[in-house]
Amino acid sequence: MTNLSNPPTIRSAGTFSLGEFTVNRLGYGAMQLAGPGVFGPPRDPAAALAVLREVVASGVNHIDTSDFYGPHITNELIREALHPYPASLVIVTKVGAVRGTDGSWNPAQRPEELTQAVHDNLRHLGMDALHVVNLRVMGEGHGPSEADISEQFAALAELQQQGLIRHLGLSNVTARQVEEAQAIAPVVCVQNEYNLAHRGDDALIDLLAAQNIAYVPFFPLGGFSPLQSTALSTVAERLGATPMQVALAWLLHRSPNILLIPGTSSVAHLRENLATAELTLPDDALADLNRIAQDAASSD
Repeated sequence: MTNLSNPPTIRSAGTFSLGEFTVNRLGYGAMQLAGPGVFGPPRDPAAALAVLREVVASGVNHIDTSDFYGPHITNELIREALHPYPASLVIVTKVGAVRGTDGSWNPAQRPEELTQAVHDNLRHLGMDALHVVNLRVMGEGHGPSEADISEQFAALAELQQQGLIRHLGLSNVTARQVEEAQAIAPVVCVQNEYNLAHRGDDALIDLLAAQNIAYVPFFPLGGFSPLQSTALSTVAERLGATPMQVALAWLLHRSPNILLIPGTSSVAHLRENLATAELTLPDDALADLNRIAQDAASSD
């Protein structure tokens, strides 16, 4: 398997911009550091802190988080493990939801709720200004809806004008909503569901690439329904890699504006994910992988 004895050189995957910041294309998503169901504290807080410290030691300079992970848990862990933060580290958070006492995910989209969320993120992360804040639009399940987002995005743009946010992004949105937000303030990244089998955003990725805007796929490995494909497993075996490494490598190959934030609560799994930077996919492997989405579509 692609698991190097030394820490992987993640810079092999290249870099891309998030506004004024330049980040390595292989980053880290902190969601899995919270307890089961992304709710409550982790089973092993010391292990969670060790993962975060290994993230930075491995050269990752892009961490994705949110104050509704836990809630508050991942941000508090990030602060405990890494504050004061390295100058090169970019922390991206998102607002637009709150957690119920039962662990439910509930919309929190009113301007006053978004303002409160920004202040909560600032406090729990120990920051004077958030590097990037994504407006997480609540749609149907994990997919977007065509709701108007101008009021919400304008509220965040006002906080940006106040100096509390450096850059703005979007999550779980359509191309029309991206255009709607751009009429209010610049957008530096879009975070939507996208992976080998779920390729509905192909046109949006290309549109954003032409504008030098980052695209950050969530559920790059399938999320709550992990990717399962005979073709993926066969390619991985042929390349001496894990299926998840191949799936991540395909995303890196798909477009230079794609930034990856695979999450894990294990140092060993983190290193395995980061080793993807050194995995090259030959043309025949790419052809086999590109057929996965076609097979998924035909089976629907």
